Amino acid sequence: MKFSVSSYSFQKLLNSGEYTHFSLIEKVKEMGFDAIEYTDLMVPENKTELEFAKELKAEAERVGIEISSYTVGADMLNGCDGDLEKEIERIKGKVDVAEALGVKFMRHDAGWGYKDERKSYMGFDEALPVFVKGCKAVTEYAKTKGIVTMIENHGFFCQDSDRVEKVVCGVADPNFGVLFDCGNFLCADENPVIAAGKLANYVKYVHAKDFFIRSGMGYDPGCGFFRTRGGNYLRGTIVGQGDAPVKQCIEVIKNAGYDGYFSVEFEGIEENIQAVEQGLKNLKLFAE
Repeated sequence: MKFSVSSYSFQKLLNSGEYTHFSLIEKVKEMGFDAIEYTDLMVPENKTELEFAKELKAEAERVGIEISSYTVGADMLNGCDGDLEKEIERIKGKVDVAEALGVKFMRHDAGWGYKDERKSYMGFDEALPVFVKGCKAVTEYAKTKGIVTMIENHGFFCQDSDRVEKVVCGVADPNFGVLFDCGNFLCADENPVIAAGKLANYVKYVHAKDFFIRSGMGYDPGCGFFRTRGGNYLRGTIVGQGDAPVKQCIEVIKNAGYDGYFSVEFEGIEENIQAVEQGLKNLKLFAE
C-alpha cells in the first residue's frame, strides 16, 4: 500500500498563496507521503491546463514523489446546460489532463441531482441510466490512456452505498469503480462500515477522511459544522481524532484484497500542516 494526500487538504494555504501546487510537492515529500493527489488544478493565467499538468509531473519526478490521482467535478444531469454528450467530452478533456499528470486514477462526480426533484418527480432511478451512459463513455476513453476512472460517495444525490453500487454495476467495466471516502457516507447519514462491506470489491482508491458527528436533536455546534441530508451535524477534523470509523473501514477494504493508495483528505478548521502530519501518523497505524 502507498500513502497519499489530497491537495484539497491544503486548500486554506493554497487560497492564501502561502503554498502553490508546485511548492506542495516538496512539502508533501518532506512530510513522508509517497504521493500527492490533485483536485481541480489552479492554473496560472498564462498557462493551459495541459501545460501546467506537464510541469507538475516534471516537478514531482524531480522531487521523487508520485502523483497518485486527479479529482475533478462533473454533473451528468446538469453539466453543459444538461447536454450529456458535451459533458462527456468535457470530462474526457480532464482525462487528457490526468494523462499529462502521469496518474493512473481519476475521480469525477456522477451528478448532483435534478434541479427541482419535488416538482419533477425525478429521483435516483430516473437518473441512473444517464449516470451509467456517461460514466461508461468516460471510462472507455480513459482506458485507452491507461487511466482508471471512479466515482466517489459524494454530493448527497449519489452518495449512499446502494446508489454508488448501482452505477458501478450498471457500467460493469473493470476500468471503473469506487473512490471510497471513509467519512462521506456520514453526509447521507449512512454507517461507513456497512457501506465498506457493500462496496469493498469495487474500491479502486481510498480517501481517509474524519468528521466530528453531533446529533440533529441537539443545538447547532457552530463554526465549521454543516448539516447532513438527515439534519445531523458534521465537522471535518484530523484523521483519527473524529468519530468516523476510518480504521474499521480500512480493515474491511484491506480484507477484501485492496492494496492501493490510502489518501489523507482533511477538510477541518485546524491548521493544515499539523493536521495533515498527524493524520498521516494515524493513518499509518490504521493501515498496519
